[in-house]
Amino acid sequence: MLFIEYEENPMAKMIFVSLPVTDLKASITFYKALGFEQNLQFSDDSGACMVWSEAINVMLITHAKWRTFTQRPLPPAETAGHMLSLALDSRDAVDAMNHAAATHGGQADVNPAEDMGFMYTRDLADPDGHVWAALWMDSAPIPPAGQS
Repeated sequence: MLFIEYEENPMAKMIFVSLPVTDLKASITFYKALGFEQNLQFSDDSGACMVWSEAINVMLITHAKWRTFTQRPLPPAETAGHMLSLALDSRDAVDAMNHAAATHGGQADVNPAEDMGFMYTRDLADPDGHVWAALWMDSAPIPPAGQS
């Protein structure tokens, strides 16, 4: 792996997840309901930057704009080519996010909920079928690596 050292103004390590969407306004409303904030500086009629944290951003991009990036076919909405996971502060927050998904054009519980005691997860889908795992984890009961 190559690491580049920057002498001046190193850019913070961030992730921008780009998702093609059929209805930009509906998708913005959906992601705001989940707790994302829109960065208007990086939004226009063809895309919207939705901020989860200082390091995580989701770029909602219209299909027309998406086609300027790639000609690869879009997967059908009922397929899952990836699952993105968001760690939340509590079980209640996981339940609230799933409820928000269901009441704002998405789908709650697209997979069975998992409760392992130390970890609780419920999967949801946005209006275009992009799958997200909302999860809460208590790492205290997990033994350190190499111990069991």
